[in-house]
Amino acid sequence: MDKKAFAMETEPPKSETRAMGLLVRKQKWGLSWRGRLTVVLLGIVVVSLGVRNIYPFLAVTQRLDAKVLVVEGWVHQYAIDASVCELRTNRYERVFTTGGPVIGSGGYTSDFNTAASVGADHLRDAGVPSELIQMVPSHESGRDRTYSSAVALRNWLQQNHVAFQNVNVITEDAHARRTRLLFEKAFSGKARIGVVSVPSPDYDARHWWRYSQGVENVVEQWIGYLYARFLFSGGKVG
Repeated sequence: MDKKAFAMETEPPKSETRAMGLLVRKQKWGLSWRGRLTVVLLGIVVVSLGVRNIYPFLAVTQRLDAKVLVVEGWVHQYAIDASVCELRTNRYERVFTTGGPVIGSGGYTSDFNTAASVGADHLRDAGVPSELIQMVPSHESGRDRTYSSAVALRNWLQQNHVAFQNVNVITEDAHARRTRLLFEKAFSGKARIGVVSVPSPDYDARHWWRYSQGVENVVEQWIGYLYARFLFSGGKVG
């Protein structure tokens, strides 16, 4: 076989046009059944790894050596109980409760109708001395409540000349990474932010996808984190 004939047999067919160039036929590559199977298996592996690792990623706990503990006032009783244990086992000098208008109140009416006030009451009821507790309410409602609460705290600390370098924030499970990120945005490098994640007693965090509440919580917090990381740049709150 000469070189010309060999080249004709090995070269892919050229594109063919018809109907005055309005139609064209081209050769293209596609996946074989082995290729499709490989893609499916890789997809299963990626999804499985994501499902198993997304909760530990969101529900991060990284304490700092801090004298200031912040409790998000909207948290449930199990997180309040964990906050009391946190205060007893670490050397905190003050505990601050944060949060805006209570949901369903139609907006800000008074400092005592805020999550910060509710959280402070829960801590007192759990045995935390009143002199250690300082509520710092936010007047903002609607979106970005965590960020607004962090800004209100930052402003209160500055206005009252409270010296601080590190702050630990305690919050509920998968909300932790987003909380830390928004506090970091609000404090703008003026303090290092640590975070303590309290797991929910209502579902097994190791198998969160088996529970409707776990799925709802993790998916919501994952979307919220992506928004805070890539779309939210902070605002003019406070």
